[in-house]
Amino acid sequence: MAEVLDCLVVGAGPAGLQLGQFLGRAGHRYLVLEAGSAPGHFFETFPRHRTLISINKKHTGYTDPELNLRMDWNSILADGDDDPVLFTDYSEKLFPDAPDLLRYLADYAAKHQVRVRYDTRVTRIRRDPESAVFVLTAGAEEFRAHRLVMATGVTKPYLPRFPGVELIDQYVDFDVDPNSFTDQRVLVLGKGNSAFETADSLIETAAVVHVGGPRPVKLAWRTHFVGHLRAYNAGILDMYQLKLQHAILDGDVREIRKDADGYHVKFAFARADEVIKEIRYDRVIACTGFRFDASLFDEDCRPQLTIDDRFPAQTPDWESVNVPGLYFAGTITQVRDFKKATSAFIHGFRYGVRALAKVLNERHHDTPWPSVELPAKPDALTDAVITRINRTSALYQQFGFLGDVLTIDGDTARYLEEVPVDRVLANPPDDAYVVTLDYGPDHDKIDPFDFVARAAQDRANDSGEGHYLHPIVRHYRRGELVATHHVTENLENEWDKEVHVEPLTAFFAREL
Repeated sequence: MAEVLDCLVVGAGPAGLQLGQFLGRAGHRYLVLEAGSAPGHFFETFPRHRTLISINKKHTGYTDPELNLRMDWNSILADGDDDPVLFTDYSEKLFPDAPDLLRYLADYAAKHQVRVRYDTRVTRIRRDPESAVFVLTAGAEEFRAHRLVMATGVTKPYLPRFPGVELIDQYVDFDVDPNSFTDQRVLVLGKGNSAFETADSLIETAAVVHVGGPRPVKLAWRTHFVGHLRAYNAGILDMYQLKLQHAILDGDVREIRKDADGYHVKFAFARADEVIKEIRYDRVIACTGFRFDASLFDEDCRPQLTIDDRFPAQTPDWESVNVPGLYFAGTITQVRDFKKATSAFIHGFRYGVRALAKVLNERHHDTPWPSVELPAKPDALTDAVITRINRTSALYQQFGFLGDVLTIDGDTARYLEEVPVDRVLANPPDDAYVVTLDYGPDHDKIDPFDFVARAAQDRANDSGEGHYLHPIVRHYRRGELVATHHVTENLENEWDKEVHVEPLTAFFAREL
């Protein structure tokens, strides 16, 4: 019988590799199982047009490596590494090529000697009924562990349901050569970056490109969610607004049929009282996203799914809500901050993975969450918070989702970094302050290119009216929110002036 490990990780993408490095540094017995022959198998195919939209800003003007991570969206973290492998050394491009990420991940795995079994495709996951150990089958082999972390990402296409959907092309395998669409009428289904990436690749060769979907386009520069449409992929919007044949359609496809004349699409327009019109196209491509593959699991340990069955439902500890010991890492953890923060992307989930490693240590290896002790005095608390908010990349990237926590016990405070806010609120300390970086209320309703008055940066503003990213300190007693302090926003994201420090000190003095 196979050795029972502490932890098995499925998937050697960015999340699986980083978690393996953290587990190894902690001395745990682990193994990463990867279906491909090298790390990052997903990125061998995706994005289909081979340009990443994750920022790679090499030149920041900073010498602090922590601040540089705010602009580096592709590097993953390593525990105890004073000379990290950084993606910014692999490409000078602001929007790098996917093969560069593959080279980076391979070098990360080699440097840290992450224990990975490649060419090992898991085909079944079950649980031993006597020991409750997870048993994974891959070919003729079985692997066993007390805990299982799925870091597989979303690997199956998520398709809309309408008659004829099986007739159309899919993003995962359509011919990406723009010349194969010359002078054709093309419908791209979807309103996300994969749809607009596809549409933009065709606007020079196709006669007509329509991008269609039931909801209006959401723009990342307005919502601050990087999964919404990015300016890099928005060329077709320019052509649509300037009447150059291409168009964006809001509505639902009711039916598609195909004959010798092409595809005939019945489209119900959302902005015209559901007027249904039949439109002819030469090609139709579904770019409607991906979903988690739960078919590997036996029924008795299959995770409950949520959000149209696209993702596994998870607790604030990234554990399955119905299968104890089953955890998740990487892009599938976006269910916890869906379309709000950044858990769907490397620059977000790398901090989630670091926090997950702490969760596993705390819950299963009797290792408390790391903390620093300091006096429970206003000046000491202010110094600690101001120092952190001016450096942290985790709270900057995972805005409103991860927070630093100050717990108060008499004359002593403990400072814990990068805790999921929902985890704190689920098991609230008697007296605690939660520090986050976040945007103001209704920030996604503000058009940044209209003239909108910003909160004054040279005076204290504790009303919460600031729309831009700024620090927020919330005081909880026994889980009840009793006070909130907003540190006024700053264009350079530097909160170290008198206008930031003195009001925060006064807030702590009042609350203590």
